[in-house]
Amino acid sequence: MEERLPTTKQIRSGDLGEILGVAYVNELTDYEIGVFRLQWKDHRNMAMRGDDLIGIAEGDDGRAYFLKGEAKSAANIAAATITAARAALAGAEERPTPHALLFLSEKYLSAGREEICDLIDEATLDRTIDLDQVEHLIFTFTGNAAGGLLTTDLQNYAGTVSQIAVNFHVPTHQNFIQNVFDTVIANARQS
Repeated sequence: MEERLPTTKQIRSGDLGEILGVAYVNELTDYEIGVFRLQWKDHRNMAMRGDDLIGIAEGDDGRAYFLKGEAKSAANIAAATITAARAALAGAEERPTPHALLFLSEKYLSAGREEICDLIDEATLDRTIDLDQVEHLIFTFTGNAAGGLLTTDLQNYAGTVSQIAVNFHVPTHQNFIQNVFDTVIANARQS
């Protein structure tokens, strides 16, 4: 197990940011992220490509609704990182990317979650995803308070997609990450 964990500070930070983002979505929104992308990483010290977070919910109308999210982690996050997150959310005409949805559909199907697979397939194969079926999330895990940066970003967003911005602020960001990975490694060695 230890050999699958990232060894660089930057990748550890990014991976933990994505894990916390998934936990936020699953615990505090109506969306579900049931496919954990990090278990499909090519290499432990490489960042994942594509949409960071894609949550799915079935509406009362039977249609699929998608949360497209970007998870960013840094000890001292800057406006440029938020700008990059916004650019990623704008990609694919503000919708989840087709290749990410295909990946999710395959993983849900192999996990026996045909109902989620069917929602994705119906939304992507039978028709296009309308923007009213999409919500955006920028999730930040930072050592500095990033609320002002996120507020500015939200105020400058000129599109029609509903927006969420979250800053999980841990002043001891780097120590927190180190402690998490030290604990995971120690627990893996004991089992």
